[in-house]
Amino acid sequence: MGLYTVEAALPVSDVHNWEQPGDTHPEPKLRELKKQCQSADGGFVWLGLFEPTKAELDMVAEVFELPKLQVEDAANKAQRAKFEFDAHGHGLAILKTLDYVDSTSDVLTGQLAVFIGPWFAITVRFGQIGDLRPTRARLEDSAELRGHGSVSVLYAVLDLAVDGYLSVSDEVSFDVENLESSVFSQESIGTTANSIYRLKRENVEIRRAVSPLVMWAHDAVGGRVGWVPDGLRPYFRDIGDHVLRASDAVEATDNLLMTMLTASTSLQDLQQNRDMRKISAWVAIAAVPTAVAAIYGMNFTHMPELDQAWGYPAVLGFMGVICVLLFRAFKRSGWL
Repeated sequence: MGLYTVEAALPVSDVHNWEQPGDTHPEPKLRELKKQCQSADGGFVWLGLFEPTKAELDMVAEVFELPKLQVEDAANKAQRAKFEFDAHGHGLAILKTLDYVDSTSDVLTGQLAVFIGPWFAITVRFGQIGDLRPTRARLEDSAELRGHGSVSVLYAVLDLAVDGYLSVSDEVSFDVENLESSVFSQESIGTTANSIYRLKRENVEIRRAVSPLVMWAHDAVGGRVGWVPDGLRPYFRDIGDHVLRASDAVEATDNLLMTMLTASTSLQDLQQNRDMRKISAWVAIAAVPTAVAAIYGMNFTHMPELDQAWGYPAVLGFMGVICVLLFRAFKRSGWL
C-alpha cells in the first residue's frame, strides 16, 4: 500500500505567488498527485494543510471534489467536534486538540479536520496544537496500518487527539487534588472559590472536545461502526475506550469541583459566622464598661459612691469582674 505524504512538503501557504497559474502554483502538482494515486493500486495521498486561507482551501476542495458544506465546517475554527461518514468510511471528522500549560495550568484548544476519501486523506489544522509530523512518521513506518488505506490516517489522527484528552484530563485532575487539600485546610478561603471556578472552565474545554465523540465511542467499542476495516476494529475499539475514559474523568472532575465549590462556600459562610460571633462577643463585653461610664458621666449631684473614697476603684472592679465573667462565658460557648 503506497502512501504519498504532502503534509510538510506542500502547505499551500508556503508557495509564493500562486494566484496566477505557473510553475510554482500548487494546483498542477495536486492534480498530478491525484492522477498518480488514482492510477496506483491501493495508493493514497495524505495532504496536510495548516491554517489555510479560504482561497487555498477552495482550491484543494475543487481538486479533491470535497463537499461544500463539509469544507465550510472544516474552515470554521469554532465548529463542534463531529463525525460524518458514509457506509464506505468516506467523509469528515472534526476533532478538537488539547494541550496543557504547566506554568499557568491552562488548557489550550486547537482544531483538526480530517477528510477521508477512497484514495486521499486531507487534514486541516488550526492552532499550534496537534503537530502531525510524528503521526505521519508512524504511518510511514507501519505497512500494517497503511495497508488499510486512507482510513488509517483517521485512526492515527484520532489516536493522537484522544491521547491528548487523557493527558490533559490527568493534569487537571492533579490540579483538583491539590486544590482539594487547600479547600479543607481552610487556607485562603477567599481565593479558593476563584481557583475552583477557573478549573471548572478548563474542564469545560475538555468536555467540549470529548462529549461530541461519546456516542461514536460507544459504537466503536461495541463494534457497530460498519465502515471500519476488520483489521482496524481493535484499534478503533481502543480509541473508543479511551474516549469513554476521558468522558468519565471529565464528569468525575466536574462533580468533584462542584462539591468542592459547595464545601468552600459553606466553609466561607462558617468563617463569617465565627467572625460575627467574635465581634458580637467583644461588643457585649465592651458594653458593660460603656454603660457604667455612661451612667456616671451624667454628672448628677446625688449619686451613690461619689463621695466615698472607695467608690472609684469599686466601680472599676465591678466593670472588670463583669467583663471577665462575660469573657469566660463566651470562651466556653465557642464564641471567642
